[in-house]
Amino acid sequence: MRVLGVGAHPDDLEILSAGTLAKFAQEGHHVTMCHACKGDKGHFHIPPDKLASIRREEAKLSASRIGADSVSLDLPDCEVFVDRPTLVLFIDMIRATKPDLIITHSPADYMPDHQAVSKLVYDASFHATLPNFKTSEKPHDKVPPLYYMDNVAGVDFAPSEYVDVSDFIEKKKDMMQCHQSQVVWLKEHDNLDILEFIQECATFRGLQCGVPYAEAFASCNRWPRLRAERLLP
Repeated sequence: MRVLGVGAHPDDLEILSAGTLAKFAQEGHHVTMCHACKGDKGHFHIPPDKLASIRREEAKLSASRIGADSVSLDLPDCEVFVDRPTLVLFIDMIRATKPDLIITHSPADYMPDHQAVSKLVYDASFHATLPNFKTSEKPHDKVPPLYYMDNVAGVDFAPSEYVDVSDFIEKKKDMMQCHQSQVVWLKEHDNLDILEFIQECATFRGLQCGVPYAEAFASCNRWPRLRAERLLP
């Protein structure tokens, strides 16, 4: 399969679904990791333009850890809006990557960028199949199944599926380590040790499904996205 992960910021996929993406990659699936925003707001000391450049390289390094492609839509942080120009960006990205399955944010996650990306992915993944919605890319041939990642810290999220990432927890942490600017920022801004945080969240989800470490997802139960077979690894 061609698996597309779409996060709002360069480290969101690492925090919420990197174990699953790594598992997909090891099984031989083609993985693309897309971040909508350039990550230009998240630091006390590094100015926006320089920070965006740093975070783009961090994202590429992280994706390389599992042999994934890295894509950025280059939107400013905190300026993701559900409007036509942004929708077209998402449609073209989906048409270019041609996913068989998409993983993205839950509509109920804590940050407006996350919520907007969730809505844009939902809309764009349908519109991308319409021949008369003209963009620079050719239409995709399917409305792909869509899975929402866990909310940050699991708040207000009801999983419908779990992925055992016990063999991938160190890879998940390694991918997060690539985002050094954010490891520092999250400690300074939120008093959060992000590596400890993602391991504890994986332990919590693992307890729910009987494995050491797991990631949680909710399928988007809308026609024509549903499939009879299990698609998550």
